[in-house]
Amino acid sequence: MAGTHEETDMARVLRGLAHGDASVRLRTALAVGSAPDERLVDRLVERCASEPDFSVREMLTWALTRHPRALTVPRLMDELRSERPQARSQALHTLSKTGDRRAWPAIGRELLTDPDDEVARTAWRAAVALVPEEERAALGAVLTGQLGRGGRETRLSLSRALIALGEAAGAALGAAAAHPEPRVREHALATEELRRDPDAGFDFAIEEAKRRVALGTDDGKG
Repeated sequence: MAGTHEETDMARVLRGLAHGDASVRLRTALAVGSAPDERLVDRLVERCASEPDFSVREMLTWALTRHPRALTVPRLMDELRSERPQARSQALHTLSKTGDRRAWPAIGRELLTDPDDEVARTAWRAAVALVPEEERAALGAVLTGQLGRGGRETRLSLSRALIALGEAAGAALGAAAAHPEPRVREHALATEELRRDPDAGFDFAIEEAKRRVALGTDDGKG
């Protein structure tokens, strides 16, 4: 009878995770995280790849972090090879929340330069959270190679990642400030401005950088 009861509970959880009402899915994910069950790790990871609601995805991530990292981290690392952008993005996000540096080798250049902006942005955040000290300068070089990419939110995410790297990104940022492409120079200068004055605001920093580039004062003397 106990086995039948457990099967019934499992079926109820699986139905809840796939329910058409986001509030039901949210409550189910909360319940799973509150009472972790290792049998659900695969289903939680799979659900992350398709869940349309942001709040539910965040709860799924939390639920996964409540399970043993020995189970979740390898499964999430496998998910980084998925053809589905959301699967890659959410796996990166969850890995960053685990804080497990064993995941670092799986966050390679391919993910850091992923053509999907959301995947790349999440990879930047995860990389900064998990990078070993001896790899920080190399990461800074890869990230500065993405300067000028995308719209405002993508550029802001990259600036934040570079700022979080601190001095490890300094040399690469300095070189990028002399890049032949104006958009790259502007982004590099704006990032440096935000490093010096976090209260300046990204939009102001970008406009100031554009002014310096246009006037030819972007060599550190303007």
